[in-house]
Amino acid sequence: MRYVTCHPGTTALVLDSPHSGTWYPDDFQHACDLAVLRRAEDTHVDKLYDFAPGLGAAWVEAHFPRSYLDANRDLTELDISLLDAAWPDPVEEGAKVRLGKGLVWRLTDDGVALYDRKLSVAEVRQRIERCWRPYHEAVATAIGAAHARHGYSIHVNCHSMPAVAASHATEFPGLVHADFVIGDRDGTTADPAIGRWMARFLEQRGYTVSLNHPYKGVELVRRYGDPTAQRHSIQLEINRRLYMDEASLELHEGYDRLKPHLRELVEQLIGLDPRHVRI
Repeated sequence: MRYVTCHPGTTALVLDSPHSGTWYPDDFQHACDLAVLRRAEDTHVDKLYDFAPGLGAAWVEAHFPRSYLDANRDLTELDISLLDAAWPDPVEEGAKVRLGKGLVWRLTDDGVALYDRKLSVAEVRQRIERCWRPYHEAVATAIGAAHARHGYSIHVNCHSMPAVAASHATEFPGLVHADFVIGDRDGTTADPAIGRWMARFLEQRGYTVSLNHPYKGVELVRRYGDPTAQRHSIQLEINRRLYMDEASLELHEGYDRLKPHLRELVEQLIGLDPRHVRI
C-alpha cells in the first residue's frame, strides 16, 4: 500500500484530502478500539471528489489515517508527553497539541486515549518520513505545477466535520456546525473574494455556510497559501450529516444530492481566475 497518491492536473486547481485515509499500518499499535479511531476519519471525502482528476484538477490523497500521523500539522506541533525520550527538534504547544490532536494524536475527538504505551523517537521519525514528507512534497509539487502553467493556483484542502463538535475536536465543544465551513485564515491564505464566492455558490444551492469559524484552516493552507503571489489556499469542511450516517459511517441518500453540487463547484473553480474575482 502506498502512503500517498497524487494525480497530476492540467488546470490551476489543486485538491487534497489529508484525513480520509483508511489504511492502518501494522506498527500503529493503538490501544483504543478501531471503531473509535475510525470516527476520526474524514470519511468518504475521497469518494465525494473522485471526479476531480477527470476534470483536470490535481488530486492528492493520504491513505494513512490522521490519527497515526496528521499531515495537517507543522512538524513542531508534537505532543512530547507521548514520547519515551527527549525529542531533539523544536516543538510548540499550540491549541491542537493541548487538545491531544497534534502531529501524532494522543486523544480522539471524544477524549479517548490512543495509546497505553510511550512512542519511541525513532517510530515518530519514521511516520514523518513515510507520511508527512511525501504528502507535503506532493501538495507542494502540484501547486507549483499549477501555478507555473497558469500564473496562479487555487488549492482546496478538503475535509469533513461532525454535525456537532465533540469534547476534544475544537476549542468550541458542543458547537452545531453549518453545512460548510470555508477557512482562509482570515484572508491570509487566499484572496477573501474567493471564499465569499464559494460561500455564495453554496448558499444559492440551499446550504448554510460559515466563514473561518470554527475552522480557519491549519497547516496545509498556512504553508502553501500566499495570495500576494497568486497562490490561493482554502480549507473546505463539509458537514458529515449531509451525506452519511455518523454512527454507522454508511452513505445515505444525501450523498447523491451533494456530490453533483461539489462537482459543479469544482468545475466553476477550474474556470475561476482569482485575479478578476470581485465579491
